[in-house]
Amino acid sequence: MTWLSTAQYDRLERAVRDGERLALVRRGRELVAIPLRLFLRDSREVLEVRHPTTGDLLAFPLDDLDAIDFLP
Repeated sequence: MTWLSTAQYDRLERAVRDGERLALVRRGRELVAIPLRLFLRDSREVLEVRHPTTGDLLAFPLDDLDAIDFLP
């Protein structure tokens, strides 16, 4: 998670609070999702999201993500 600046982390927290869509990039693949919560699992910060089409819940450790883009 060291790649997130303080401003980006604040924006991520606001996106979780407000339910703003995110574009997550992991292993070269992009996923648009709705963030639900940030939590710790085994000393790693994890972002839990809902897929907007299928409704599936997904969880990604922040340090596994290559990029996070905030969508309008």
